[in-house]
Amino acid sequence: MNTDPATVTAPVVPPPLPVARVRRGRAWAWGFWLLLGGGVAAAVWHDPTLIEKARTLVEAKAPAPKAPPLRVVPVTAVEAALGDMELFLNGLGTVVASSTVTVRSRVEGELLEVTFAEGQPVEAGDLLARIDPRAYEVSLRQAEAQLARDEAVLRAAEFDLERAESLAELRQATAQQIDTQRAIVRQAEAATQIDKALIDNARLQLDYCRIEAPISGRIGLRLVDPGNMVRAGEPAGIAVIAQIHPIAVTFTIPQDEIVRVQRALAITGSLPVEAFNRDFQTRLATGTLSAIDNQVDPSTGTVKLKAVFANDDDTLFPNQFVNARLLVETLRDTTLVPLAALQRGPESSFVWIVQPDSTVALRTVRTGPAQGDQVAITSGLEPGEMVVTDGIDKLAPKAKVAVRGMAPVADGPKRAESGRPGPGGDGPRPAAASGPAGTAAAAVTSPAGSSAGQ
Repeated sequence: MNTDPATVTAPVVPPPLPVARVRRGRAWAWGFWLLLGGGVAAAVWHDPTLIEKARTLVEAKAPAPKAPPLRVVPVTAVEAALGDMELFLNGLGTVVASSTVTVRSRVEGELLEVTFAEGQPVEAGDLLARIDPRAYEVSLRQAEAQLARDEAVLRAAEFDLERAESLAELRQATAQQIDTQRAIVRQAEAATQIDKALIDNARLQLDYCRIEAPISGRIGLRLVDPGNMVRAGEPAGIAVIAQIHPIAVTFTIPQDEIVRVQRALAITGSLPVEAFNRDFQTRLATGTLSAIDNQVDPSTGTVKLKAVFANDDDTLFPNQFVNARLLVETLRDTTLVPLAALQRGPESSFVWIVQPDSTVALRTVRTGPAQGDQVAITSGLEPGEMVVTDGIDKLAPKAKVAVRGMAPVADGPKRAESGRPGPGGDGPRPAAASGPAGTAAAAVTSPAGSSAGQ
């Protein structure tokens, strides 16, 4: 590169414009804008609506703003049903056998044989086990021999009495001798009575060597094996028999419900009781209330009730924990809705109604008793009206509703061609979606700018 200062080319700078020329340009610009402003002012002065007309013309040419898109909020709706509501009292109960007997030996000896199978049903009088009877057979023979000897003594004493009485007629025997002989006869008779009692006792001991079932029921596990020595009155015994046909369940209810139960029992005469498993999912048996305890437990504030069950299928076992459900009242022909549809406000309860014009409205209702997942409505709602049960937090008043299986039309939704008629139209009701019987899935359309829950 050539770095000689003499050969470097200097940049070309244009000459400045004349000052007079710059001032003339600015004056022309100011004059143009003043002239334009004056003309607009004169036109407005002659026609005051000119600005509004211009604005209208601009707005007419401008594109109209688009409406906000509608959003779909999925919900579930169900029809309010007319039916009966059964009111129950629930309590934790324990299964109790009607009778429980521990089979024990009444005599001492070796256990020779056990004749029952563990867990089998037995009848009263069935042979369960045998004790070695030989020692008691020997005792029986001894008692029989003793009786024979004492009977012989008695006969000899009776002969002596007869001879003494015959000699008394001949004045050869005194009255004292006759009285003494009569006493000897009575002693011999008493001895024979003792011997007969000993014989009966020996025979009874032999009978006790056969251990029989005292009651009918189901026998439990064997507690003593053959070959062991057993003694009379051992606490453990040989086995336990429980009478389970019928069987009972004792359960508790709050003391505040005693009058209600007594009133219902006085009207109907008997109250049905159902026994469920511990998670309240499976019904085990159905019986009737048999008794109410005569006192309240002061530590818990509850009273015991006893129900009897036939237990023909052997579902209930003694000492089993169950949930007892006592039917105390039935409400007839009342309006029922799912408990999920009911909302609580600061002053009243309300539900969301799907109206015939495919909109959602808030309805104030008066509620009655609730049982399980249903609640009774005493006023404010008619059977057949559809109430929203799911997605309630996303609803707004007058929001449009699109129920699945129902096509919205100008005069309200019409039902699909399957199912039974519903409240919003004369057509048949659509097939219910998965879930509780009578429910239908719905979609609520509302403006995108609306806030949920208004």
